[in-house]
Amino acid sequence: MTFPDVRPRRLRTTPAMRRMVAEHRLHPADLILPAFVREGVTGPVPVASMPGVVQHSRDSLRKAAVEAASAGVSGIMLFGVPEDAKKDAIGSPGTDPDGILQVALRDVRAEVGDALVVMSDLCLDEVTDHGHCGVLDDRGRVDNDATLERYAEMAVVQAEAGAHVLGPSGMMDGQIGHVRRALDAAGHQDVALLAYTAKYASAFYGPFREAVNSSLKGDRKAYQQDAPNAREALRELELDLAEGADMVMVKPGLPYLDILRAVADASPVPVAAYQISGEYAMVEAAAERGWLDRDRAIEETLTAFKRAGANLILTYWATEFARRLAP
Repeated sequence: MTFPDVRPRRLRTTPAMRRMVAEHRLHPADLILPAFVREGVTGPVPVASMPGVVQHSRDSLRKAAVEAASAGVSGIMLFGVPEDAKKDAIGSPGTDPDGILQVALRDVRAEVGDALVVMSDLCLDEVTDHGHCGVLDDRGRVDNDATLERYAEMAVVQAEAGAHVLGPSGMMDGQIGHVRRALDAAGHQDVALLAYTAKYASAFYGPFREAVNSSLKGDRKAYQQDAPNAREALRELELDLAEGADMVMVKPGLPYLDILRAVADASPVPVAAYQISGEYAMVEAAAERGWLDRDRAIEETLTAFKRAGANLILTYWATEFARRLAP
């Protein structure tokens, strides 16, 4: 068999040619901005391990939400950081209508309405004095079923504060079904659930724990997924879908692109990837030292998520990168 002179490089010759034949394209609507709001501060507080990221005051959060919406970002995921003195064993700030996350949800909805999909983290780690994602039993272990009851209470309070989407992130068994039933019973049938379907116990969460003033001692390996396991993620996907998940997520992103691809191939609902704090910090630190091209690295990492099948990408660069994509 005779072949013609095959030269794939013909399609790489100019920027216009490469743009024309690109298989995957990023769009501002793909992006979701994670944002931290801290109780009791009058202005943004820099997060030392995440250059460019801050713990927002209520005022600066409203401004950040407007900027994200103006840039074309689709959503904002809020994480509340209460005063340490208000944390307790059951995470009372999480169900207080005047807790910082609920106040922030009302602030953002009042500021941007439906111009952004306003999302909230549904977990206890930021609001407990022990820093775990659930209620502890008398032996210091996370009690799955007692935690589900707290999640249900939190879900209703967050929905009433204006969240369009809740992200149950604690990796408790049955959390999606339990929260869905609670929302429906309270008349919040239209509030969607973004399931943290494959959330791995990762070393890359370190900067996030600074960002939320985490009280955690120890680790979360007893309930987050173990890094060597891949099939387990598909089992979690099957369970979350059966329980009513509207969207699903893989977290972290870059170290788990294989998991993201497998989940995307199997999922009938939109799939998100979370480019987490450690991934962000690595790029920023290397760029600050001149070891890599920051802008190219950001685009390359985000493109990797898109290529692996993500419909949505949570990234701390959301607003910045969305502006870069603007014509």
